[in-house]
Amino acid sequence: MNNLGSTIDPEDVVAADAAAREFVQRHRDDDPVVTPVDEIGRALVVVVDDRAAHGERPSPLGPLVRELLAEAGFHVDATVSVPGDEIEIRNAVNTAVIGGVDLVVSVGGVGVGARDVTPEATGPLLDRRLRGIEEAIRSSGLAAGATDGGLSRGLAGLSGQTLVVNIASSRAAVRDGMATVAPLAKYVIEAISEF
Repeated sequence: MNNLGSTIDPEDVVAADAAAREFVQRHRDDDPVVTPVDEIGRALVVVVDDRAAHGERPSPLGPLVRELLAEAGFHVDATVSVPGDEIEIRNAVNTAVIGGVDLVVSVGGVGVGARDVTPEATGPLLDRRLRGIEEAIRSSGLAAGATDGGLSRGLAGLSGQTLVVNIASSRAAVRDGMATVAPLAKYVIEAISEF
């Protein structure tokens, strides 16, 4: 059983994995591909942005996070844009977890605005919070001058065998957040894969 009180149908896992692979295949030429030296694991990027989710404008943050993850040694299955809606965000993160990715990085929706609900969407999916990662992201954000990164309400934790991290959406917060998250994610993924 998952935290939502229902069992996960194995057919859903297969379908989610197939959908992620199909999405990557269709969008393979959209983002530059960086081939890592040693692949750490699979990752998925969730961009929380109303305009990008509704097709009004593409978000530059998805390709940026994708590139930074690839440079850090992750294979990025896909980048998904969702609106600032708690259910949409939760579904995107949960689909990635069911699909078996090692890392989910969500970008945006961690501020104090009315539509900033990423922590509320992520919280119920986490089996264990990793407050050290949360605080490291905020601390490094403030030190780097990324105010939204320093004031972020973003969460980090484990959902099953998947590390889930929320980061703020300014370019500075993304760059600094990913520089902080990448080595910590490698450590966490190695630690949980030993079990």
